[in-house]
Amino acid sequence: MIDQAYVQADDKTTPAVKDIRERIATAVDATTGTALARLTCWLQMPQDVTFAKMVDPDCKPRATRVGGLLSGEGGLYEPADLSVALGVPAKWAAIDKALAADRAVFVSGSTGHVGGDKSKFLNDRGTGFHVIVFLAVGKESDGRVYYLGLDPDVSATKESREAWEGLVKVKSVETKPADFTAEKSVELVKAMILGTADGGFGPLVRKYYVDTTKAFPKVLRG
Repeated sequence: MIDQAYVQADDKTTPAVKDIRERIATAVDATTGTALARLTCWLQMPQDVTFAKMVDPDCKPRATRVGGLLSGEGGLYEPADLSVALGVPAKWAAIDKALAADRAVFVSGSTGHVGGDKSKFLNDRGTGFHVIVFLAVGKESDGRVYYLGLDPDVSATKESREAWEGLVKVKSVETKPADFTAEKSVELVKAMILGTADGGFGPLVRKYYVDTTKAFPKVLRG
């Protein structure tokens, strides 16, 4: 699994964190439709706080849609297969160029590689794929490069699960996504992606420390 961490207040990325936040907020506000339609546009979420069943497994169309909504001129960038070893450095150079041009990047890989460590979609067989969206690239003070990624999977991490549970419980009564108003759905999406503090992000946006010298593991099907 790609090493992941949460964004810190002093992180500097290209594009800038401030610009990414504004882009997300604008796109979420512009989302139309019913509460459920707005929620499923942005989130791969459970039917309730038990996480026993997810509303849908549609990570690929969701990433395509969300990536398009968060891209400037040129639209969503989809790199060549990252599991093919040929030309790996060139692929990441092209990704960096797309990010600098305000284009989101479609990132597909095995669930166990690009997903979160608590994802509902992980299984003992190690099969299946997941798709996330990269929005920026940054560098730590020690020179370690990371990519700022949006993973719509609410079940992905301990923090994302806890955040969701806190948001959809009202006085200990479980509330299902279908019970929310359209306005409340926007608040939920922003809380999960942008968080509740100014300048940061929610638990669905994380730093991914990709080894850009190696191909992704092959996706196992079955």
